Amino acid sequence: MSQIKILCLCSAMVLGLSGMAASASADDYGPFKESETSLGKVLVDAKGMTLYTFDKDKAGTSNCYDKCAENWPPATASASDKPTGELTIIKRKDGTLQWADDGKPLYTFKYDAKPGDVTGDNKNNVWHVVKD
Repeated sequence: MSQIKILCLCSAMVLGLSGMAASASADDYGPFKESETSLGKVLVDAKGMTLYTFDKDKAGTSNCYDKCAENWPPATASASDKPTGELTIIKRKDGTLQWADDGKPLYTFKYDAKPGDVTGDNKNNVWHVVKD
């Protein structure tokens, strides 16, 4: 093979690898994605519903049960799900698994009617959308 062809192949491989590295270093939201809303980009679940955190939770611990969890359904994880990026999985006191963002449990809001709704943001000054 000529030196020019080898140089071209090497250059193409380097460019391809640097593109792969760039995509690998991009934020990894696992089963979630970013979506544009009236509040800017927020994290949403697979159905496009906005995800929230609760100020009364502690890292790794949910304090939202019973009526709270009816209004703010936990973003449940399955036993086969794996943490990715800043997304972790916590075990709730009832034994179910819940997604968390950097340890803060994630929830949707019962009264968000459609994808992109952010009606729960700053509710009671303790619920907040998850922004990147």
